[in-house]
Amino acid sequence: MSRIKHSKVKNTGLIFELLVRQVAADTMNNKQSKALQIIKRNFSKDSELSKELKLYRALQEEKFNTESKAERFLDAIIRSKRSISESLLKREKYNLIKEIRNAYNIEDFFKARVVNYKLHASVYKLFEFAEADDPKEYINTKFQLVEHICTANTKQESAVPLLATENKDVRLLASKLIVDRFNEKYSSNLTTEQKVLLRNYINSVTNSTSLKEFIVKETVTLREQLKTLKLLVPSKVLKIKIDEVSNLLTQLSKKHAIEDKDVLTMLRYYELVSELKKIKGK
Repeated sequence: MSRIKHSKVKNTGLIFELLVRQVAADTMNNKQSKALQIIKRNFSKDSELSKELKLYRALQEEKFNTESKAERFLDAIIRSKRSISESLLKREKYNLIKEIRNAYNIEDFFKARVVNYKLHASVYKLFEFAEADDPKEYINTKFQLVEHICTANTKQESAVPLLATENKDVRLLASKLIVDRFNEKYSSNLTTEQKVLLRNYINSVTNSTSLKEFIVKETVTLREQLKTLKLLVPSKVLKIKIDEVSNLLTQLSKKHAIEDKDVLTMLRYYELVSELKKIKGK
């Protein structure tokens, strides 16, 4: 009996989402995106990769109001998966990963944060394994997907399918508008450090490791700044508070993974330093 394992480098849905995120990050940084060319070459309408991707999307996006309908839909998806040529699909995946490896650091590429990672993994297990491999795990996977399909569609729609279905010009224009609107609204109110942090945060959709490294480095700088600026504060109570937040920075730097709320926390630390510097200027 085989153990059911998830493989990132064989998960078509996950790979496509990471490629689209890379396109978005490259566009925001005014770079010509290699990921966009990889998508166009490998996910053409008639490719086996494209056919499998449609099945991944269907399981992620379609909703039914009863468990029986969800189960029948799941069975229909499994039958559709069997119509895909496994030999051609395997060859296309090999070429796809080869292109990604040539264009990017493959380890960093697959370290990017994906909110619906568990869902991608469940679909992969359903497609790549049979009930005989691990009956318990396989049935659990099916029920997880049935539960997802039956869940009321109240969450926000994913930006990936919306972005992927538009043509290149629309995608680039939309991403550019987002950045320009953000700059118009906030650039005059943000410090240089805050802008740099947000730029790293945008890039983290494709490399969460680099964001972690950046924040660890910045926590050291912020602690040193707080230590120096604390000497200018006349209030003993405020000095104690500064020591407390400085200790929290140490905890932040030790976190295994950086979350959105941590980026917000860092923005507030920069704001605190900025305000303390005003005391120095008085």
